[in-house]
Amino acid sequence: MKKTTVQISFEAEKLRAIHQYMKDETELQAELDTLLQTLYEKHVPAPVREYIESRNTSVMDPPKRSTRAAAPTGLSSPAADSKE
Repeated sequence: MKKTTVQISFEAEKLRAIHQYMKDETELQAELDTLLQTLYEKHVPAPVREYIESRNTSVMDPPKRSTRAAAPTGLSSPAADSKE
């Protein structure tokens, strides 16, 4: 699924405190991702979530290509034309 960036305002001193006491930046990102997922599941009705998921799986599946050989185009190569 394509991702987008979310920006929020938060008091700088509080954010510095979070960074000081968290192990690393990825932990903060992981917790924010979890919170957003929880909000999504809480507020978006299940049928809508299922619809979104079904659209994403069909988009992610690559189109099936034919395995048969390509039909001749009927164009001749310049080398073949020079022999005549």
